[in-house]
Amino acid sequence: MTEFFRSRWRGAAPLDRLFWRDMLLVGTVLSLASSALALILLGLKLPLWLVLAVHFLPVPYNIFLTTAVWRTAEKSGGLKAQLMMLGSALWLIATVVV
Repeated sequence: MTEFFRSRWRGAAPLDRLFWRDMLLVGTVLSLASSALALILLGLKLPLWLVLAVHFLPVPYNIFLTTAVWRTAEKSGGLKAQLMMLGSALWLIATVVV
């Protein structure tokens, strides 16, 4: 598990895998699952602080993934890398708002 985070932080993971699989697929699924669970907890009339904590639980991981994409894209360079940096920023905004 530590190697997963280390390789992404250092920019050693392939940019395509980091962007498409790790961020868009896994990160989005985790965010949607967290939001769904938060809605269930809200429906059960549990305390609002708990609902919000569950909803925002994946945000640090999403920030990590976005930062890892930026770091890796900066090393790669090119138009594709710039588009992935823009896409990751928009994705982060979307996951925090939704």
